[in-house]
Amino acid sequence: MHDVRTVRVPSMLRLAAASLAGTAIEFYDFFVYGTAAALVLGPLFFPTFSPLAGTLAAFGTFGVGFVARPLGSVLFGHVGDRRGRRPVLVASLLLTGASTVAVGCLPTFGTIGVAAPVLLLVLRFLQGLGLGGEWGGAVLLTAEHAPPGRRALWSSFPQIGPAVGFLLANGVMLALSASLSEAQFAQWGWRVPFWAAGVLALSGLWLRSSLTESPRFLELDDHARVPIAEVVRHHWRLVLLTAGALAIGYAVFYAVTTWSLAYGTERLGVSRTDMLVCIMAAVVVKGSLTPVMALLGDRYGRRPLCLAGCTASALWMFPMVALLATGEPVLMFLGFTGALIAFIAMFSVVAAYLPELYEPRVRCTGAAVGYNLGGVLGGALTPIVATALAEHSGRVPWAVGTYLTVVALLSLGCFALLPETRPVPAAVAEPVTG
Repeated sequence: MHDVRTVRVPSMLRLAAASLAGTAIEFYDFFVYGTAAALVLGPLFFPTFSPLAGTLAAFGTFGVGFVARPLGSVLFGHVGDRRGRRPVLVASLLLTGASTVAVGCLPTFGTIGVAAPVLLLVLRFLQGLGLGGEWGGAVLLTAEHAPPGRRALWSSFPQIGPAVGFLLANGVMLALSASLSEAQFAQWGWRVPFWAAGVLALSGLWLRSSLTESPRFLELDDHARVPIAEVVRHHWRLVLLTAGALAIGYAVFYAVTTWSLAYGTERLGVSRTDMLVCIMAAVVVKGSLTPVMALLGDRYGRRPLCLAGCTASALWMFPMVALLATGEPVLMFLGFTGALIAFIAMFSVVAAYLPELYEPRVRCTGAAVGYNLGGVLGGALTPIVATALAEHSGRVPWAVGTYLTVVALLSLGCFALLPETRPVPAAVAEPVTG
C-alpha cells in the first residue's frame, strides 16, 4: 500500500484552478471545431454538397468527436484506475492539443480532394479520444482531494472549464470574423484558432506539471485489472442510467451553442457576429452560476438539482425555439440563457455525483464512460437531428423544441431512478453497484 502520509495535499484553490484551466483548454479545442463546422467547414471540405447537406456533413464530423469520447474514457480510464488520475491529465491534453493544431494545418477539398474530409474525420476522432479522458482525470483529481461537505463546490471548477473554453474559442472566432473579409476568413482566418491550441496546450501542461496524485487513489490496495470489464459486469445499469440522464444536458448545450448558430445565420439571416455575441453572453451567465448551483448541491443534494434542471429543460424548450425564431438579439439571449441555467443546474453537480456513484477501483472508467456516452446520445445527435428537423419546419422550428422536450423527459426518468449520494457529515455515501 502507498504511504499517503508522504503525499503533499495541495491547496484546493490551486488544484481546482489547474483543473479548470486544463479543462478549458481541451474544451476550447473541441468547441472551436464546432463553431467552424457551423460557419465554414461545410463549403471548404464538402463543396460538392448542397448548403444543407454540407452543413449536415460538417456536423457529422463534429459528431464523430462525441463517438470517440467513450472510447477515450475506456482507454484513459484504464490508465486512471490502474496508474493514477494525474497521468491521464497530461496524456489527454497532449493528444487533444496536437490533433487540434493539425486541423488548422489541413489542406481543403480544393487542394487534396476527398482526402481532406477523410483526414478531418480522423483528426476529429483523435480530438474526441483525448477529451474523453480529460473529464475523468480532471474531475476525479479535484473530487478526491475535496472535503466531502464541499465536494460539489470544488468539483464544479472543472465544470466551469467548458464555458471558459467556449468563450475563448468563440471570442477568437468573433474577433477574426469582425476584422477579416468573408474571403479572408474562408481562406485562412478560420485556421488561426486551431493553431492557437498549440500555445494553450503547452501552458496547460505547465500548469499541471506540479499537481500531486489523488490521495484516494494512493490508498487503494486492490486495483481493477481490466476496469472496463468490471464496469460492464457489475455497473452496466448505472452506466446506462447516467448516460441517459446526462443526454439532455448535452442536447441543450449543443442546441444553443452549435445548432442555433448555424440556424440563425443560414435560415434567419442574423449576422454571424450577432449570433456569437448572444450565445457567448448566455454562456457567461451559465459559467458564473456554476459554483452557486454547486453550493446548492452540497446543501440540498445532487439528485434534487438534477431533477429540477431536467424539469426546467422540458418546460423551456418551446419558449427557447420561439425566442430564437424572432431573430432579435435580446430575445435570443433570453432564450439561450434560460436553457443554459437549466443545463447548469444539472451539470454543476455531476462532477461530484458521478464519482460518488462508483466505487474507487473503477471510478475513473465508470464515471467517464457514463458521462461521455451521454455526450453521444445528446451532443453528437442534436446538431444533426435539429438541422434536419428545422429544414422541414416553418420559421419557428417547433419540431426541434419537441425533440429536445422528449430528450428532457427521458433524462428526467433516468435521474428519477438514480439514488442520492450527498455525503452525510464525516461519512461518504456507499457506492451503487447496480
